[in-house]
Amino acid sequence: MDRVPSHPVLSCAAAKAWEAGRLPDEAAEWQAMQRAGLALAAAITEDFKEIGGLPADARILVLVGKGHNGGDALLAARALLTAIPAATAEVVFCFGETTLRPLAARALADLRSSVGPRAATRLVAKGAPGLLAPGYALCLDGIFGFQFRPPMDDATADLIHAVNAHPAIRFRAAVDLPSGVGETNAPTVFRADFTYATGIVKQPVLLSAAAASVGRLRYLDLGFFDPVAKLGGPGCPGSASPATDYVLTQDILAPLAALRSSQTDKRTFGHLLVVGGSRSYPGAVVLAVRAALRSGAGLVTAFVPERLAPEYAARHPEAMWVGCPETAAGGLAGGTVDLIQARQSRATAMLMGPGMSAEPEVIETMVAIGRMSAIPLVLDADALRPEVLAAAQGRSVVCTPHAGEYERIGGRAGLRPASGSGDVVTVLKGPLTRIVSNSGGSETGPTYYSPFGGPVLARGGSGDILAGLIGGLLAQSPADPLLAACRGVVWHGRAADLLARARGQVAIELSETLEQLGPALHP
Repeated sequence: MDRVPSHPVLSCAAAKAWEAGRLPDEAAEWQAMQRAGLALAAAITEDFKEIGGLPADARILVLVGKGHNGGDALLAARALLTAIPAATAEVVFCFGETTLRPLAARALADLRSSVGPRAATRLVAKGAPGLLAPGYALCLDGIFGFQFRPPMDDATADLIHAVNAHPAIRFRAAVDLPSGVGETNAPTVFRADFTYATGIVKQPVLLSAAAASVGRLRYLDLGFFDPVAKLGGPGCPGSASPATDYVLTQDILAPLAALRSSQTDKRTFGHLLVVGGSRSYPGAVVLAVRAALRSGAGLVTAFVPERLAPEYAARHPEAMWVGCPETAAGGLAGGTVDLIQARQSRATAMLMGPGMSAEPEVIETMVAIGRMSAIPLVLDADALRPEVLAAAQGRSVVCTPHAGEYERIGGRAGLRPASGSGDVVTVLKGPLTRIVSNSGGSETGPTYYSPFGGPVLARGGSGDILAGLIGGLLAQSPADPLLAACRGVVWHGRAADLLARARGQVAIELSETLEQLGPALHP
């Protein structure tokens, strides 16, 4: 997937077949398990920073089944205990130590040889959940893998229930899938704060029925797709059957981290027009413009109510601010259309909607702009209306709705007729943001999922920053709205992750995300 760097999401059966082809013998499986254990430990260490970091005396609960998931968890525990000398682990074998498959047993031997008595082990039995310690920094769930099939035995179900109900486990991490989640879910399912998909993202973790148990999805790329990523064209690598779901990777940001050509000027990197703002919502358009300025766009021109323009220009002189006629309530009046029309020939993309309000005259203004505009559009917030989409028919449009706005524009059915001969890319924001493209009125294309970002983004203004980023990126690559949308979502999510790790999830202002956009471009 050269155009949009991503890896396919596979069914459990397809994942099993793919891994069998990539890992032909025990030596290859052991190497993959070692990579998975190290990647798990590293990812957990980073994500734990959102709540202050793993403590020096961390107690870790490791739940182990029979197979490779248990081996991954044991190797992750070894890496964590090696890095934190005062930490200890309690390893619980759900089916007994003697049932471990060879590589899981090898992982246990490695753990014991590395940390000795700091890793205590025991077998789960009836009543064992009552023996759980008073508190744990971390619980690692490695009981069942993606080949799980119900029913679950009573002792394991009791243990999972006890762990879910435990009042003093700060961080619950599932290896690959939460135990009990599969093609068919068990009645009792491990409830993870984070699920770390190892090597391949399996379809069950994307299902709405599993969302509460999956928590936040992270993808640990173990290199399964690297050498043969181009096989099978736009579908599942090595298969004649096209994949429909993909997980985005950080590789999508690599071009932004590379050196720019010395033979350029500001026009090389596009010119974004931003249309937004009102007396009622004056801040949204400022966040969008600031994000657009940080996106790397060469020029940004903002059309805002005339009373706001002088203040905005004084605070953010890098953008060109155009004061526009106002409605009685302080929104953008119809005369705005002529001002935009006079300047759009020099622009490469437009963002419309942040903070514009829902006044009838403002909506009429947005419809007129959509009808008049000849450049690719990003529609956000108040511009996400069926009549605005219909007015923009036939050109490239990126829509950035949350769930309520998605319903307001008619969902998938509302977007398809509006696309006409152009492209409509939909960025459906949520705990796991997904991006879909309808090209030329066709049926829905592949869906791309972003495993970046988290609750730190659940604040007013988050969508304005994302829209500004996507708008700025679209101005730089107006022929590829899908790439601009996917890249903007990943960049936004990565910056949010870095902010949460540096400052926590609570005591931040969302505009601080802008300061993390530079660091987010680098692994």
